[in-house]
Amino acid sequence: MRPEDRDAWMPLWLGYQTFYEVSLSDLVTDTLWSRMLDAAEPVFAALAWDGEKAVGLVHFLYHRNTWTVGDLCYLNDLFTLPAMRGTGVGRALIAHCCDTAKAAGCESVYWHTHETNSTAQALYNKVAKRSGFIQYAHSYG
Repeated sequence: MRPEDRDAWMPLWLGYQTFYEVSLSDLVTDTLWSRMLDAAEPVFAALAWDGEKAVGLVHFLYHRNTWTVGDLCYLNDLFTLPAMRGTGVGRALIAHCCDTAKAAGCESVYWHTHETNSTAQALYNKVAKRSGFIQYAHSYG
């Protein structure tokens, strides 16, 4: 991700939020953007391009884990334009994340998806092993 990519990234970021029926504040968006561009942050991103148009995004981050010596990579967000689904864009973005994480010394890559997102699960079942873990979350505010 480069500073000049923000205008290409923003419609995808908003499309991802629309897909999950959330609306994140400008502060969250601006903070994410600055973290992705800050070499001191363990937050990374990439865009998939079809010519001059960005058609997909992936956001991922590295973190420590109590079960491994090396870091893990959490693939936090993956989104492709609806017209690009089934064309290999999502698979390519996952592969980019995995290759980047492996090169950085991460021991594995993992991610979550909503239980109703059957389209994504069809791809995920082809490229990764389902862990069987159920996620719980406790929010403040």
